[in-house]
Amino acid sequence: MDILCLDLEGVLIPEIWVGVAERTGIDELRKTTRDIPVYDDLMQLRLGILAQHDIDLDTIDDVIGQLDPLPGATAFLDWARERFQVAIISDTFYEFARPLMVKLGSPLLLCHRLEVKDGRISGYRLRQQDPKRHAVKAFQGLNYRVLAAGDSFNDIPMLEQADQGFFFKAPDNVRAQYPTYAAADSYAELQSLLQEA
Repeated sequence: MDILCLDLEGVLIPEIWVGVAERTGIDELRKTTRDIPVYDDLMQLRLGILAQHDIDLDTIDDVIGQLDPLPGATAFLDWARERFQVAIISDTFYEFARPLMVKLGSPLLLCHRLEVKDGRISGYRLRQQDPKRHAVKAFQGLNYRVLAAGDSFNDIPMLEQADQGFFFKAPDNVRAQYPTYAAADSYAELQSLLQEA
């Protein structure tokens, strides 16, 4: 059975940091890897804003608690699990993602960890460098064929390494830089691409 690797935010759940931006009114927190491709640059920006505005982890947890999977995401995952082994490969954090993973039926999640001090996020620890590419490579090393889908610049290493990669609801600026990847704008379209693969 093939393995399907999926990004999380923007593919199965809303962007967590956009939710925090809406709660706090801080527009700068709307930036994602669609806007700032280098993940560490993006996270340093976010950490600086959290410290500057004294936003604690409880506030972020409260936002996350009110988020639900994107419409159709749970049904898509049910469909995918019948045909593939499914792994979520994300640049989010276990501390953020747990409540949403339960709502998605607790799929395998490979992501990062936060460093928390006195109820505030003080830093983060990557699972490893270039984690999305390494995850796909590891599955391939076990003789699995890997399909992958994501929506952003940080998903490109995963799509490049996969036997076949697809964009899902990727913005025009991402698609324009990587025109070789087939793109889906709905779960039905992604299902068709995966079936053809």
